[in-house]
Amino acid sequence: MSELQEFNQAAEDVKNLNSTPADSDLLELYGLFKQANVGDCNTDKPGFLDFKGKSKWEAWNKLKGMSNADARTAYIAKVKSLIAAVGLKS
Repeated sequence: MSELQEFNQAAEDVKNLNSTPADSDLLELYGLFKQANVGDCNTDKPGFLDFKGKSKWEAWNKLKGMSNADARTAYIAKVKSLIAAVGLKS
């Protein structure tokens, strides 16, 4: 399986976890997913009162400079660790 196929499978698997991951895990996954697909953060930081948007932006922006391939690899590893921890729905 190619890295891209594995990444796409991980993106599907994360939707079928037995339980919802912690917010910190979800933010990490979000940042890695965006970095893998878009590259460096290319949007303005959301406003002061947009707490969720700001958290997501920060999770993505802190990965600035990471290559798309490295982000895919890290995303796959994170999903595998979550599957090991909580399992997948059958």
